[in-house]
Amino acid sequence: MTIMENNKRVDTAHTIPLGVLYGAGAGALWGLVFLAPELARPFTPLQVAVGRYLAYGVLSALMIAPRWKSLMHSLRKKDWEALFWLSLCGNVFYYVMLSMAVQKGGIALASLVVGFLPITVTIIGSRDKGAVSFGALLPSLLFCAAGALCVAWQALAAPAAGGHAVSGFFCAVVALVLWTAYAVGNSRCLVRLHVLSVHDWNLLIGIVTGAQALLLSPVAILSSPYTYSTGQLGRFAAVSCAVAVIASIFGNALWNRMSRLVPLTMTGQMILFETFFALIYGFLWEHRWPRLLEGVAFVCITLSVLTCVSVHQKHAARRRGAISGLMENGV
Repeated sequence: MTIMENNKRVDTAHTIPLGVLYGAGAGALWGLVFLAPELARPFTPLQVAVGRYLAYGVLSALMIAPRWKSLMHSLRKKDWEALFWLSLCGNVFYYVMLSMAVQKGGIALASLVVGFLPITVTIIGSRDKGAVSFGALLPSLLFCAAGALCVAWQALAAPAAGGHAVSGFFCAVVALVLWTAYAVGNSRCLVRLHVLSVHDWNLLIGIVTGAQALLLSPVAILSSPYTYSTGQLGRFAAVSCAVAVIASIFGNALWNRMSRLVPLTMTGQMILFETFFALIYGFLWEHRWPRLLEGVAFVCITLSVLTCVSVHQKHAARRRGAISGLMENGV
């Protein structure tokens, strides 16, 4: 690798604070998604997911239409394959499996398993060339695990929706694998595809996700035997469009910008912002203060992100020093 290439990689270290802000913004918008089932309570989780992603697809198609022909020349078959799998793993299939995990095993089991998502992404990212070592990231990962355990332990007070713990655990593990694959795959696609903006990539994912949701719509309609009033359907449409705009359009756009600014070992930690804000919105919705374990979870999540940022800043400083030494020696 040349000195110029090294300099390019090190320069990205200066964007870490901005990347963290984008990650926090994405988490703040994504956290609102957890209110959608409450706002559209008569409808099943599958119907809520299909409604959200149909709206996401329609809005994406309208927004990208003026640039559609020019974008088609920039995309290859490999890119369309990536869009298909990212949409399926990170949106449709993930949400369905997570909903099944909650229904079968309860909130505690699902939150405990999926709560380890930042750890799985960070471990994979630590294997990349030039990445921060796993040992240096261990304190951050331990704080993350402690926060997830606190949330899950607190959730044990809530009754499980079903007693099928084994099948619920399996669904939660599948959901964890799916979103890990999405986070890693999406980050690497954004690094590779310089010809596309993060906004256009998000809209393309929206179009593909909308097509997948359209195929699932008959199943969603038949998933509930209830008939809904005009008022309920209007509320459902409003919630679906709001979530599509706030979380899928703007939230995903911020996440994609973050993915181009920080290394993969930090991407996993940024997912903690979604948990952080989801808890805040939940407390506001329930009109209460955090309980003891929930407060501890807040502290653990904050420490996890702070230690992760600190490690990456120190790693970047060491790389800058090493490169400066090479340049002074004329290497």
